[in-house]
Amino acid sequence: MNILIRADSSSQIGLGHIMRDLVLAQQYPNDIITFACQDLAGNIMDKIPYSVHVLNSNDPEELIDLIHSLRIDMVIFDHYGINADYETTIKERTNVSILCLDDTYEPHHCDILLNHNISADSNRYLGLVPTRCELRCGSAYTLIRDEFKNEKITSREKIYDLFIAMGGADTANLTTNILKTLDDSLSICVVTTTANAHLDELKTYIEGRKNISLHVNSDEIAKLLHQSCLAIITPSVMVHEVLFMGIPFVALKTAGNQDDMVQYLKQYNYNVMEEWTSDSITQFYHS
Repeated sequence: MNILIRADSSSQIGLGHIMRDLVLAQQYPNDIITFACQDLAGNIMDKIPYSVHVLNSNDPEELIDLIHSLRIDMVIFDHYGINADYETTIKERTNVSILCLDDTYEPHHCDILLNHNISADSNRYLGLVPTRCELRCGSAYTLIRDEFKNEKITSREKIYDLFIAMGGADTANLTTNILKTLDDSLSICVVTTTANAHLDELKTYIEGRKNISLHVNSDEIAKLLHQSCLAIITPSVMVHEVLFMGIPFVALKTAGNQDDMVQYLKQYNYNVMEEWTSDSITQFYHS
């Protein structure tokens, strides 16, 4: 097939859509993959190892022209700014197959609906998608990057007390606030990316603190996690990877679209927090 993946990344919306789409793209090794992205501030288009077409807007007409010119067979939508009406327009004007990624139980006009969260419930899509739509929901469809699969079978010494990852963009600027509550006796690994609009502030705070190791745009996230005793993460795709690696964790809610995952984690007695406070770490980390 000739597949077009429509997704964006930026300092505001984060990097998660593109990251999981890269994993999904690996499921189509014999097909032609093209990404269609807007050139938003803090994007990671340069990290995409496929052909990337830069869109001027999120106008369906521009996408329709691209679909026709590239002779696309299937479009994968992973975008909160694209709704069922938009998808219907694309379907009616191009007759492509449509696969939609969704994690907030929104209406979609698609042939395949993928919710790869461990918390996903296919019954909740009744009436939200066409009756002919194939539902792919839950842990059987969880997208795990190869680096984690390879790392899981490797032995590592624990050199960090804490691993902190508040998303590649850390839109809520939580990393520095968390660090301010932690004792200097703790060995801390912090991971983020250049999409983090607060990166300069973070670097300034960490400067001179020998117990904190900052990793920006790292290609060794799985290794760093494996070398850590406890992870402080967001209740997002990262949860899947941490659970896969078997690392104890605390999930700190940072956005409304994480409600479903938060509820799931609470139901199964995982550590979840709505807000980080000065004494939060004492609840979870014991030397």
